[in-house]
Amino acid sequence: MNHLILNSELQHLDLIDLLSERHSLVRKIAEKAWNDQSEIYISNSEWYIMARIYKKQPTISYVTKNVEISRQAIHKFIQKLSDKGLVEINNVENNKKEKCIQLTALGKDCYEKNATLKAQLEQKIAEKMGTEQVRMLKDLLKLEWDIN
Repeated sequence: MNHLILNSELQHLDLIDLLSERHSLVRKIAEKAWNDQSEIYISNSEWYIMARIYKKQPTISYVTKNVEISRQAIHKFIQKLSDKGLVEINNVENNKKEKCIQLTALGKDCYEKNATLKAQLEQKIAEKMGTEQVRMLKDLLKLEWDIN
């Protein structure tokens, strides 16, 4: 019943709202999957930052320029990630002002476990929609939209 209600509500939405609704749904499912199997709560914004620094050591200023969250909020999330032992913040050589950030071993482990959970969710979606449709959707979303 809930599936039918959701589906009929989606019929009247434009592209922007459809993307938003589906994004919200899969994020909620992904967050629940993580929280059901882990003691460490990680918010969607924290995952977003972790994704940007995985296998990199960017400066904090690079992260603030390239993540669509306010500078103040990014600093707060980075501090929370550090308090949880998921990232470490280090000085940049030859630059007293700048700091760089990287995932700790625990942070990498969490990120990779979450990637597995997201792959399982993608597989469930593919089972419903079809593997080819999911591949096509991903290809469409990767295209350059030239709308800036």
